[in-house]
Amino acid sequence: MSKIRKAVIPAAGFGTRFLPQTKAMPKEMLPIVDKPVIQYVVEELVDAGITDIILVTGYHKRTIEDHFDAANLDLIENLRMGGDKKLPLLEQVEKISLMANFIYVRQKGPYGNGTPLLNVRHIVGDEPFIYTFSDDFIMAEPSRFKQMIKVYEKYGASVLGSVKAVRDEDYDRYGFAGGRELEPGIIEANVIVEKPGKKNAPSDLANVSGYIFTPDIFDYLDQLVEGLDEGDELYYNDALKLMLGDGKKIIAAEIKGGKYYDTGNKLEYMKTIVEFALRHPDINGEFKKFLKDLKLD
Repeated sequence: MSKIRKAVIPAAGFGTRFLPQTKAMPKEMLPIVDKPVIQYVVEELVDAGITDIILVTGYHKRTIEDHFDAANLDLIENLRMGGDKKLPLLEQVEKISLMANFIYVRQKGPYGNGTPLLNVRHIVGDEPFIYTFSDDFIMAEPSRFKQMIKVYEKYGASVLGSVKAVRDEDYDRYGFAGGRELEPGIIEANVIVEKPGKKNAPSDLANVSGYIFTPDIFDYLDQLVEGLDEGDELYYNDALKLMLGDGKKIIAAEIKGGKYYDTGNKLEYMKTIVEFALRHPDINGEFKKFLKDLKLD
């Protein structure tokens, strides 16, 4: 069984929900206190043993490349001149570019979340890989990617990272997998339904945030592309349904002990910032006092 060492992050969207902020700043670079959202995702991947991170970007995403590049000499010199107080910051910025091998690909092709996969086929090759997003993540211990890799190594199949739906509206936001339960929180899928509504959901496992795909998904995406009419969209879920139709095994795995953070909309983004600020060692005490002192109606 091939070891999972590559991850793909699609990052070509315009972030229209956060305009005008995202007119010049990619949504992936929106800060959670003092670290951009995408860095949380990258750090989790690296911690799970991923060595090659492929980012599929657009013309307006140069800031992401700059962030994961080596720090410029002016910044390094400025931090060095700051003495011992600035050394921790210097170590942080120098560490960023050394975390992994970063590869950048410009997105081209039809609209849809399947297109970034086709754009990286020549880089991924005949290996299983992680496909994850840059504006949401799950905080868990062990991490979601470590849990998912363990499931992949046990069952040798594509893995859909999942969380239990807790609100009725979740069933109208996410895709859900149903099928035979292999063990608690582990389903061998026989159906995948997008936004089914609570009454029609095949289970309570919402597929969110990150996936492990076996390389045969590329062949099924090719099949979809052949049948696309002009203006049609290409989605990886349609490829997964074709895989199920051919008897391919796909596992939906609940991320145990985790909390899902969706920073792709304003309200959830602000909730995430508050929660992370409350446990940030530099500001948590004063920030907590500030919140207590607020006179809310």
